[in-house]
Amino acid sequence: MDNFWLVFVPLFVAVDAIGVLPMFLNLTEGFTPSQLRKTIFQSSVTAMAVAMLFLALGRLVLSVLGITVADFMIAGGALLFVISLNDMLSVEKKQVSIDPESLGAVPIGVPLIVGPAVLTTAILLVSQYGYRATALSAALNIIFAAVVFLLSGSINKFLGRAGAKTVSKLASLLLAAIAVKLIRHGIMIYLAK
Repeated sequence: MDNFWLVFVPLFVAVDAIGVLPMFLNLTEGFTPSQLRKTIFQSSVTAMAVAMLFLALGRLVLSVLGITVADFMIAGGALLFVISLNDMLSVEKKQVSIDPESLGAVPIGVPLIVGPAVLTTAILLVSQYGYRATALSAALNIIFAAVVFLLSGSINKFLGRAGAKTVSKLASLLLAAIAVKLIRHGIMIYLAK
């Protein structure tokens, strides 16, 4: 567990709970406290299940497909870079109409809490730091996202719209830097062969 923070921080940045808060607030606008708690619970369970399943089977899937860790680092880094660049340059996250009964599972649980950025980051971290540290970090970040959503009203008032956007853009910038690091490491692995 010496590498806990090296695993926790990239997943914290990838989850970006504060950054997705405005979207969460838009999607749950008008919900009663009971509906809000149910949605947060549903999103947390969905995100946790998808993350843990992907952590458990991700390496097997890569192996079956003949994809090396270096391949995934380069492709994953490129994907993370595009996602982070899109987030940094976009003015608003797209809004869609969604069934309130499944809202917690999709789109809040997946892909807002656990999306391509989190899954890509997680599979790469598992190969570098192991399953236990990555699973614990993923679980703690999902729990943190649930707490942020439970406190969404207070956090939104404190940060304001501009503050939430600023935090989201900073998280995207950090994710871009992590993406470049992953690409660099993947290339270094190829060059070392």
